[in-house]
Amino acid sequence: MPRDYIEFQARIDPIAFLITFRTYGTWVHGDERGSFHRQGPGKAVEPNPALQKSDLAQLKHPPVTFDTAQRAAVESAIREVCQFRKYALYALNVRTNHVHCVVATGDTPEKAMTSFKSYATRRLRDENLFHPDAVIWSRHGSTLYLWSENEVERALDYVVNGQGDDLPRLK
Repeated sequence: MPRDYIEFQARIDPIAFLITFRTYGTWVHGDERGSFHRQGPGKAVEPNPALQKSDLAQLKHPPVTFDTAQRAAVESAIREVCQFRKYALYALNVRTNHVHCVVATGDTPEKAMTSFKSYATRRLRDENLFHPDAVIWSRHGSTLYLWSENEVERALDYVVNGQGDDLPRLK
């Protein structure tokens, strides 16, 4: 197999990021899907119905799920962030209880995710789609670094095709 010069380069920066964040209360500790402690990365919490029930009881309000208008507002806000900050948005999928995007930035993925959540929250409140006191997002999210074209392609496929049934189209 012929070698390409790219094999000999040390990649310093990732090509893009797969950023995922959830709405408030839709995935708590003890959930059967698993979760992680806030105290540090890699500290898994095993499924635990009692812990899940306890976490759900501590919510300030019911878990947040988006309708079509709310999803459209979130999508519009994220696209605005990307345009304003000159991020390359490769894929975006706003679901009823989470958001996935594949994006290339000059910033850290955490800064991009924080901006996405902030702009989306402001948009949802400006359009009177959420009460001003409502907590909309869970803490943090997932920020995966994509180092190769293959990883980017797999992330794009996951975001576009791997999310289950299609939801009503956004305007």
